[in-house]
Amino acid sequence: MAKSYFSGINNPMAPRNIYLHTLPVPEALERARAALDRAALVATQRTPTHEAAGRVTAAPIYAHLSSPPYHSAAMDGYAVRAEDTFGAREEAPLKLEPGRTCFAVNTGQALPENTNAVIRIEDIITRADGALEIEAAAYPWMHVRRVGDDVIATELLLPQNHLLSPYDIGALLTAGVWEVDTWEPIRLTFVPTGDEVLDFTTRPTPQPGQVVESNSQIFQALAHQWGAVTRRVPPVPDDPERLRAAVQEALESDAHLVVVGAGSSAGSKDFTRQVFESLGQILVHGLAVSPGKPTLLAVAQGKLLVGAPGFPSSAIVCFEEIVAPLVAWLGHRQPPLRPRKDVKLTRKTASKLGTEEILRLAVGTCGEQALATPFSRGAGLLSSLTRAQALARIPANSEGIEQGAELEAELLVPEANLERVLLHVGSHDNTLDLLSNELMGLADPYRLVSTHVGSLGGLTALKDGSAMISGCHLFDPHSQDFNFPFLARYVPDIPLTLVNLAIRHQGLIVAAGNPKDIQGLADLTRADVNFVNRQRGAGTRILLDHHLQQTGIAPRSINGYQREEHTHMAVAINISSGAADCGLGIFSAARALDLDFVPLASERYDLLIPNHLLDDPRIVTLLELLRTTRIREKIAALGGYEVYLTGEIMTPGLGLGR
Repeated sequence: MAKSYFSGINNPMAPRNIYLHTLPVPEALERARAALDRAALVATQRTPTHEAAGRVTAAPIYAHLSSPPYHSAAMDGYAVRAEDTFGAREEAPLKLEPGRTCFAVNTGQALPENTNAVIRIEDIITRADGALEIEAAAYPWMHVRRVGDDVIATELLLPQNHLLSPYDIGALLTAGVWEVDTWEPIRLTFVPTGDEVLDFTTRPTPQPGQVVESNSQIFQALAHQWGAVTRRVPPVPDDPERLRAAVQEALESDAHLVVVGAGSSAGSKDFTRQVFESLGQILVHGLAVSPGKPTLLAVAQGKLLVGAPGFPSSAIVCFEEIVAPLVAWLGHRQPPLRPRKDVKLTRKTASKLGTEEILRLAVGTCGEQALATPFSRGAGLLSSLTRAQALARIPANSEGIEQGAELEAELLVPEANLERVLLHVGSHDNTLDLLSNELMGLADPYRLVSTHVGSLGGLTALKDGSAMISGCHLFDPHSQDFNFPFLARYVPDIPLTLVNLAIRHQGLIVAAGNPKDIQGLADLTRADVNFVNRQRGAGTRILLDHHLQQTGIAPRSINGYQREEHTHMAVAINISSGAADCGLGIFSAARALDLDFVPLASERYDLLIPNHLLDDPRIVTLLELLRTTRIREKIAALGGYEVYLTGEIMTPGLGLGR
């Protein structure tokens, strides 16, 4: 008979596994990531939108339809032409004529032709003779959801690597997106081992020396929270050949990752390391953390092998500290994070120098102080896991924590990863969508959240400390410079760095083919031209006012000057839908909706960054991205942008830099 690869290792007197080098958890994770080819291992899938909740997008998703697709009533009541109601007041009610000056509508119903407002049913006075009257005038677009008020066709709905929520599914279907590209779920196989381990599915009664196998179910429940798909095989006895066969079968399945439960320690019957060595390459054996030290990592056939400790507390540390981040990384998800809270330790707790120790805590509040009491420690104690409200870590370079010491605890409640959010408040620009997608596509992704309040609104947000960055394109006619002249006036006490995002082309957005032959600002005064403006404080509004003043055009002579929108795309959708004939905006917004564009001026769009945030990883990553050739080419490809200053720090007096 041929000699087995494992001959002799099941001998109780055989040499045991020895931990030569234990590694900190971050280093162990880095070794695993470096050994895996994520792009080759994890594929994409075309998924029906209605089945995609909980999946992660593999590409940016753009709206196919606008929502709502027509002007619709936002209230039950009567649609009217607002201008016909002017003058109505309590002492002089205005009579409405159903079918002629008012039309009954329900919420969501399309507005009848030539109406632009809805009067709520509760604001209608019905006289004894059935006549309808109002005691207050309506204003244009009152209680109306305008075309594209929620979603505008062609705009970015969701970036790549975004976890799809139930709300996202509704938004996607409303926007006409029937299928989405997603990353396939990460698949894991769990192989329990041990002669003493009883299969829980048989509902056994353990005898002395036996235990019911439960670690696989803890693992599977955790993995499902991570969005993974799991499979468990029946327990495998302490036989190296049978264990090797079970692991080999799991490797040949569609699993991305195989976890062997128990057998990774230094006992004479712990065969996991030898099995892994026979199939592939050992990456890590031993973590510098307690509990969890016996964790084993290897790679075989391009897949990850994990040897999890057998004791529950140790196994859970392996699952949460090692497997969870790797599953998240493979699946392009954010790793599971817990909210953190400063707590005061109620008793002294010793620790072994050189090893990070994880404490399970009972936490209660006393006034404003959170008090934490450590549970008894032990790798086999499940009760501490079920009773704890938090966990804390004793650093490897510490011999313990004194009573009364304050430390940061992790609450055992999931919380959004706010530390990875880059908050922008300021002027709208289509390149922000591009940046949002690119940041989420990085190996270490960040999410850009943008609120559009105009350039001056962004300066206010910086002053209040409610924004990390602010987009600004304010032009000062006196100095012929951008943005700097406004800083001393609005944010004199905040040191800021200005980094250029792009030079962009502003102009008049008009309908495709320019049917009204609008060639310049003078045409805005024509009676047949309806204009749509940007809101007060927007840099585009300031630019318009500057050019109107230069040409001697009075704002009141422009039909629609007081009609405001908050983004360039909102201006464009008004024109695309026929609600307006033209509006001032950027070329890329016109191009996105296949509209025509009459150039007016070039301007500098800068990102304003508080100096104290320049070392923040989110800001550092953003600036590094802006200075890449790739991002400059993508911005230029949007149309209507010049990128010769993109990523550069601006100085006073630079103007357009040419």
